[in-house]
Amino acid sequence: MAPEQQSSGEELGRFLRARRTQTSPQSAGLTPGPGLRRTPGLRREELATLAGVSIDYYTRLERGKETRPSPAVVDALARALRLDDAEHLHLRELAVRAARYLPQPAPVPSRTVRPQVRLLLETVRPNPAYVASRSMDVLAHNPGGLALYAGMTDWPAARRNIARYLFLHPVAREVFPDRANQIRGCVARLRALAGTDPDAPDLTQLVGELLLKSPDFAGLWERYEVTGRRHTTKTFHHPQVGTITLDFQGMALEGTPGHRMGIYTAEPGTPDHDAMLLLDMTAPDTRPSRSSEQTR
Repeated sequence: MAPEQQSSGEELGRFLRARRTQTSPQSAGLTPGPGLRRTPGLRREELATLAGVSIDYYTRLERGKETRPSPAVVDALARALRLDDAEHLHLRELAVRAARYLPQPAPVPSRTVRPQVRLLLETVRPNPAYVASRSMDVLAHNPGGLALYAGMTDWPAARRNIARYLFLHPVAREVFPDRANQIRGCVARLRALAGTDPDAPDLTQLVGELLLKSPDFAGLWERYEVTGRRHTTKTFHHPQVGTITLDFQGMALEGTPGHRMGIYTAEPGTPDHDAMLLLDMTAPDTRPSRSSEQTR
């Protein structure tokens, strides 16, 4: 088996194993027998039975030895594990990737942000906004878009990454009152990307750093949760403008290697909108000049 194909099959097995060990027999519609269960979650034979496959076949799937499950088997496993839509889609993507051989890893995606996109960031002021790469590097921003993440300006531009900020910046623990939910969603999005492109250099370096430096990240990474993106509301305990609650909307940017724009909004006339205006007026402008950006 080719190395890339083997690693793809192993990633499929990791996801199945993580979901199996976190699925209780009761939630899967089984009645546990008497006595202590040494295995957390479902046993392999229980999941195989629920999905209608042999124990040997499922074991090969989980160990990365079987790399071509049919769509029917993938869907049966998803039903047995009670996967939600995002998890089901992720399982399908892992199965497709495991079945094909990619001879070379993908190159590092471009970090270039088009001038028109930078103009859009300026146009939406005073709403805080930024452009992030698929691995959450902050590639461009308006003043409020960076200042909202208090303390991120302490880092050089190359290290400004939302995941790195959430897990490694000391101020982040004070900024987010619901940090537990923030970091869980952050890891779930990175896990989804890593599952379908595990050798991506822009991702492996970030994940390696966070696994080494953050026990919180390592614990969540091991759980192998994946999630889709959704509209949300975020609250910040900001040292300059106080507590501020903003709606957040992310959107994919066409013609880019996975870049997304994130924009925060508040209803005009509310205290949150006033705080947003104050942040935009007082935030230092740390954006690079055009000439320095062209040399990056």
